[in-house]
Amino acid sequence: MATTKTVSAEKRGKSTKRTGSAKSDKRVNAFHQRLASLTFHQACQLLGDNGGQLIRQGSRFTEIAEEDDVFLGSDLLRIRLRNFPVEADADVAPAAPAADVVTTFTLLPGRSKQLQLTCDTCDTPCYHLGAALNYLLDAKSALGLAAPPDETVLLENLTEKELLARALAERRQRAAEEPMRVKSHDPATPWTDYVVTSRRSGKSYRVALRGTAPHESYCSCPDFRTNGLGTCKHILHVASKMARKLGEPALRTPYQRRDVSLRLHYGNGSPGDEFGLRFNPPYKASPQVQEIIGDLVNASSLDAIDVMRRLEALETVGAPATLYPDAEEFIQRRLIADRLTRQCAELRRNAAQHPLRKELLNAELLPYQLDGIAFAVAAGRAILADDMGLGKTIQGIGFAELLSQWAEIKRVLVVCPASLKSQWRDEILRFSGRTAQLIQGTASERAGQYAEDVFYTICNYEQILRDQEAVEAVDWDAIILDEGQRIKNWEAKTSNAIRSLRSRYRLVLSGTPLENNLGELFTVARFVDEHRLGSAFRFFHRHRVVDERGKTIGYRNLDLLRKTMAPILLRRTRGEVAKQLPDRIDEIVRIVPTEEQQSIHDSQMKIVAQIVAKKFFTEMDLLRLRQALTTARMACDSTFLVTKEEPEYSSKLERLQELLEGLVQDPSRKIVLFSEWRRMLDRVARRLDALGVEFVRLDGQVPQKQRPAIVRQFKEATSCRVILMSNAGSTGLNLQAANVVINCDLPWNPAVLEQRIARAHRMGQQNPVHIYNLVSQGTLEEQLLSTLAAKQELADASLNIDSEINSVALASGSDDLRRRLEQLTHMQAAPIDESGRRKVTQETAALQQRRESVSRAAGDLVSAALNLAGNLIAGDDAPQANSQMVTQLTQQLSQSIETDEQGRPQLKITLPDQESLRGLATTLARLLGAAAG
Repeated sequence: MATTKTVSAEKRGKSTKRTGSAKSDKRVNAFHQRLASLTFHQACQLLGDNGGQLIRQGSRFTEIAEEDDVFLGSDLLRIRLRNFPVEADADVAPAAPAADVVTTFTLLPGRSKQLQLTCDTCDTPCYHLGAALNYLLDAKSALGLAAPPDETVLLENLTEKELLARALAERRQRAAEEPMRVKSHDPATPWTDYVVTSRRSGKSYRVALRGTAPHESYCSCPDFRTNGLGTCKHILHVASKMARKLGEPALRTPYQRRDVSLRLHYGNGSPGDEFGLRFNPPYKASPQVQEIIGDLVNASSLDAIDVMRRLEALETVGAPATLYPDAEEFIQRRLIADRLTRQCAELRRNAAQHPLRKELLNAELLPYQLDGIAFAVAAGRAILADDMGLGKTIQGIGFAELLSQWAEIKRVLVVCPASLKSQWRDEILRFSGRTAQLIQGTASERAGQYAEDVFYTICNYEQILRDQEAVEAVDWDAIILDEGQRIKNWEAKTSNAIRSLRSRYRLVLSGTPLENNLGELFTVARFVDEHRLGSAFRFFHRHRVVDERGKTIGYRNLDLLRKTMAPILLRRTRGEVAKQLPDRIDEIVRIVPTEEQQSIHDSQMKIVAQIVAKKFFTEMDLLRLRQALTTARMACDSTFLVTKEEPEYSSKLERLQELLEGLVQDPSRKIVLFSEWRRMLDRVARRLDALGVEFVRLDGQVPQKQRPAIVRQFKEATSCRVILMSNAGSTGLNLQAANVVINCDLPWNPAVLEQRIARAHRMGQQNPVHIYNLVSQGTLEEQLLSTLAAKQELADASLNIDSEINSVALASGSDDLRRRLEQLTHMQAAPIDESGRRKVTQETAALQQRRESVSRAAGDLVSAALNLAGNLIAGDDAPQANSQMVTQLTQQLSQSIETDEQGRPQLKITLPDQESLRGLATTLARLLGAAAG
């Protein structure tokens, strides 16, 4: 265990003598005051010569939940860094082993102002301590260590004027305290452009200083665009520095604008201060110019076409306007949005009959799905909050594809949980035929991948924070956030990093944009449209209700909130679109196994390959084959099924938990969950317990007498949401109460899979049934998909008399087994990303399996028909067959057959032509018809 290390570089102050009970109170106050007064420069000193680098490194990897990971006591601050890379190299940390790291802050004994920092993992100053210090510097207000002015007054009790005054005071305080580097474009005057760089974050912003009153100057920072104050800490910092450098009189001399300029006015939403485009007139404006810009000096406009006409008129009179970058971007967006709005309105008028339902993607969209795509494209930036299972992913892909056609976008960034990255790539290939770049590898490798010239780039949330510079360097046309509630903490670093990304179009996919409080919805909405809900302090003041201690006890003005959100948020429940849903929806959930799972799987498949290479199989070979294949399949679920030891490695269980979390939030969902292994059901049961989900279980060890009561509890108890079942429970049960079937693993026999699904998808089912098949990528589970995909075609062909197959080969069992195993082992040699080759292999295997299954079905049909003919001919007065002739015919037939390993005869039948096949079918049909009569 690491020893405690004291790190300090502060100037030592004199100790203060304390007596009596006041000693403890003074120490508490001193500790809290020391934390509150800690500056970035002092924090760097605490960590030594590399302090700044350690803080920057740590800030890239940490997400801290205040309620779970932070404890602030009277003389102790403890910050837990969960799942934190234990290696200090920031470039390799994402792939390095991770663990929970605990850091603590205390005061040195006897020295009231000197902090002691400890890390339970490292003996020297480390980036774990850097991460903790970075959090402390950012979260002082949340911890109650840096109360804003008038801290005794609750925000909710302030008037609108008092609220704005307090917000402005907070920014003045930050401008005075935070270290910034300022570079002037023209040092001789204060009225020029500046580059302001935060010494804490390293980020730079452009400041155009044109006056000291609100809305006279401009800053490119996010706070200026959203706070509605007309200023920010960067503008205030520059103005203060210029006042000291050039003197107050220089700032009292008004800026004289020579030319007309166009800006975005970031108002606070009150009458006369609305958001929109405004002109800045020159100090000597001609009557023509005054007439053209007219009322758009003191009023805002959202009419981009009208503003463009005025800009053209200014050109005509020889007074061209200068456009600020944000105003130019806004006009371009509005002009395109007006056209898209008209096109989408036409599409939405009759989405059910619109040709794009079949033409937009490589699948026929349901009417509500095409309507959702049109809504998002018309909004340009939207939140799609449909219930789980209604196809948000396909709508996200459709959103990008329609924008590609109508707005010529070329670069789309998809941000999703790490477990869904491969799923997104496969769905993109399936529905659009486009390739997609998965972001993976080391930091340097990832940086190059973002710059690849591909339409779709897919990364996970954690990578946005780690690769922020590389991501921001790309001009994204559209950004899609899947599971967008992941950015719900509006003060978290990942949330801030994602909100800082620039793109014309944005789409958030989330079944739960609001899980616990309105702050989560505020965060998601701010990513989509940073102006819609205004500043955070105004939003919470408008909608939050608190008690006398400041604790949130409710929300208000929700009707206003719904009206405000309506243009950018669309939500459909399953009940609302039930009539459009098919009665059965099959979804393949592809999951990348962990390295530990893949290692076990691959080692077992090597054994399979070695045995398949043999010319002949022995009984021992078959036993080893069975064991290796079973172990490989178990590893796809979890390493615990194989090793029976912790720690358990299972990406499938992690993805399953995410799936269940989403499903159980819908009270109408009843879930049947299958696995072949009882031990896997044990692992799932643990997850359900942790989620607080009530469930029952039915497997082969449950006595027959107890089963009716278990099924009745699942059907009738509204609180019972899940039934766990093995294959032993897949027959003979009617579970129409269920509308979701989850297959944790796929059986060898497709008929078994259909038996599972038939527990819920059967006569009497009143609701669409959603089937989720969990499949580990790059494993033999993927090969089983070809059997699943061909299953229905196989059944149809086996019973279709008009089939084009005119010869039936009944292959030997060992040859069939060898062929299948060769397919499995061959597949393992291909890397996961070679989807094209795997698809061709699967299609070829599916076709071969179809033909062989048709052969077996036809053989069964011929055998049954001949037996039937014998039974029809036979009777009490029918002549007995000549035993000598039967023996002779049997011997002759034996020369044309082979025997499989189970001793069953195999016969190949070749017919002369297609007409002969028709004749045989006709004869068989007559025989079967006679039997039915």
